[in-house]
Amino acid sequence: MPEISTIYKISIIAFTLFFGASGSGCPVLECWFVQEKPGHGGGFSVPMSQEKSLMFISTEAFSEESFSRLHPPADISPSRIYYVTDPAGTFCSAALNPPKGSVNKPKCEINPFMPHASMVRWASALTDSAQSPVYLQADWFSVAAQGLDEQLTLSNIMRAPSASKEPQVILSVSSKTPVVRSRLGEAVLLDCGFWVDASSSVHGSGFSVEWRYQFRGEGRLVLAYDGKNDRFAETSETGADIDITGLYETGNASLVLEESQVRHSGTYICTVYLPHLLAQVAVDLEIVEPPSLSIYPSPLPLLVPGQVLVVQCEASGFAPHTLDLSWEFSGADGTSRSLGQGSVTGHRQATDGTFSQSSRLELDSGKLGLGRGGEVTCVAKHEGGTRRAAATLNVIGVSAPSIEDSMAMVAVALVLYGLIKFLSWTFCSSGELNFSKEK
Repeated sequence: MPEISTIYKISIIAFTLFFGASGSGCPVLECWFVQEKPGHGGGFSVPMSQEKSLMFISTEAFSEESFSRLHPPADISPSRIYYVTDPAGTFCSAALNPPKGSVNKPKCEINPFMPHASMVRWASALTDSAQSPVYLQADWFSVAAQGLDEQLTLSNIMRAPSASKEPQVILSVSSKTPVVRSRLGEAVLLDCGFWVDASSSVHGSGFSVEWRYQFRGEGRLVLAYDGKNDRFAETSETGADIDITGLYETGNASLVLEESQVRHSGTYICTVYLPHLLAQVAVDLEIVEPPSLSIYPSPLPLLVPGQVLVVQCEASGFAPHTLDLSWEFSGADGTSRSLGQGSVTGHRQATDGTFSQSSRLELDSGKLGLGRGGEVTCVAKHEGGTRRAAATLNVIGVSAPSIEDSMAMVAVALVLYGLIKFLSWTFCSSGELNFSKEK
């Protein structure tokens, strides 16, 4: 029993030391430190420098003992090694902590951050005072991180005492759905949440939330909420909302689109404003709707050898516009083969933003070897899935009849033979009867 007790105590000590050294399971995050090159003025194209950087992360402040257990790599400058205190564990997601030996690693970038008053109407009330708080006199950094397999996107603002390498996370904005796909007409949730360090001076000083849409250089304001004055900014967007109760209670700033449309495809930027601070994450939304297929004419008319039958496949109501149309033929003998793409038209866009496209195919039984017919299938390959539409084709007058046709012809011949015999017997009997009467 004493031996078991000793082993148990050693195990507990080792367990405690391990998790103390690793910051309660938080990763050691490799990043790039990106900033403007010194000695260059402003302009549209500012040269940037990037250096390897490393962040040791813990949910509690680092102690002298914990520092002694950390061994930074020699290829990274000591000036670019940071010991980050993250009370909420925002950096401690599994998406930012790949297994040992993993080739895929999360993306991380650190930039110097300059606190400033916001210029947007819905956040201007956060910095009514013209004076800059003493709290801002420190080194500030912004960190943008992307987790593995598009599981997380994160933007943190950190504050460190001047000339210190021990920053603390003050504001964190994150999304667990960096990429969202939706069908037309469905309700869509774009996840965004934020956290503010309760020990910081900016906690309790108010906040504002903004959702902005961007696509191919164009943008619009979707929703903006002034949390200090409890009011929404006026926008032209309809069918977009956030949960105000969740916003105050848990920092849930997720955007809900009541009914997704093609025009909703694009990038949505969730920005959270605090006094002199802001952080934002981007969420990509793609509306994916597979096509509906129709074959014309319907049903297909009988095809005579030597005749050309024009068949058209219409694909409609799909988004995005990329589509691959093709034709297949399945014969009566069970064999299948491709008939090619046919003559494909350009895209046409409907008022709801969806697309349509058609393919025209000429069916010549002599050239295509269609035999006695079969099934003609239009195949549409789309990002939203593969769709098929089929029509039955019958070819008549083919020189080599099938067994079924031969049996049918024998049956018809027997019926005709019986009919002829019956008519012949009837006429013969009638003639003999008349001849007897004459006598």
